Amino acid sequence: MLLISGLSGAGKSTVLHALEDAGFFCTDNLPLEMLREWSMIMQARKRPAAVCLDARSGFTAQAIRRTIEENLAEDEWQLLFVEAEDEVLQRRFSTVKRRHPYPAGVDLMDSIRQERESLLPIRSMADLILDSSHLTPYELADNAEQFWRKPGSKRHRMSCTVMSFSYKHGLPAMADMVFDMRFLPNPHYLPELAQQTGRDSDVIAFLEARDEVGEALERVCQWLAFSWPMIQKERKQYFTIAFGCSGGRHRSVYMAERLADWLKAEEMALPVIQHRELAIVERRHAGQEGEE
Repeated sequence: MLLISGLSGAGKSTVLHALEDAGFFCTDNLPLEMLREWSMIMQARKRPAAVCLDARSGFTAQAIRRTIEENLAEDEWQLLFVEAEDEVLQRRFSTVKRRHPYPAGVDLMDSIRQERESLLPIRSMADLILDSSHLTPYELADNAEQFWRKPGSKRHRMSCTVMSFSYKHGLPAMADMVFDMRFLPNPHYLPELAQQTGRDSDVIAFLEARDEVGEALERVCQWLAFSWPMIQKERKQYFTIAFGCSGGRHRSVYMAERLADWLKAEEMALPVIQHRELAIVERRHAGQEGEE
């Protein structure tokens, strides 16, 4: 479990939102009296959890620290402290036009300095101190995730769908990246293949016998290998890659199937396959197949 604390305006909410997206049960501004009971409930649920405690709780940093040390010593807690430079905090509060919560009726810079000083006892026991002064929200969120993620672990944060479609019925509205496969040889013009799909062995053999098909797949994979890390930095939770062809039965289906296999083999994603015109959805990562 994670305890999040730090200076007002430093980015604690950004950290909590990142952890929530990663599967944590997150609670913000929990009353100190409820911390022990909250911890027991989270332990019973056996799921990752994070709670934010700071000046808004109405208790001193010494009281918060004493509660952690006395009541939660047997639990596996880690403390992440978020801070920023005084001038940065002043600019952030001036931009959002929010009142600093500590204390009321005091000049903004004095409030920032007093809060910083008051939180020193908590800061001194932090497992990690994150300075958000020169970080974008994305970078701050990534640093928070790296804090709890085990070294060397692979986690497929972004949900990925790979789909096929027919241009006759329009572009899929949810597509983030679209590849047009109409330039490839079309199996539709062979009577024995017209009623089959890109999932059938005869159509697969037809397409794989054409060098341009293999080259097209290779170039798509190269593009994704280049762009995928940057796409993930945008912290998108859902991403859809779409392949289109004339009828949405042969070329686009084949390419979607091959790309999904490649993404899984490269451990870049555990994709969901959707063939729109065939009304098929496969959740391969869950070991389930279904039709719609």
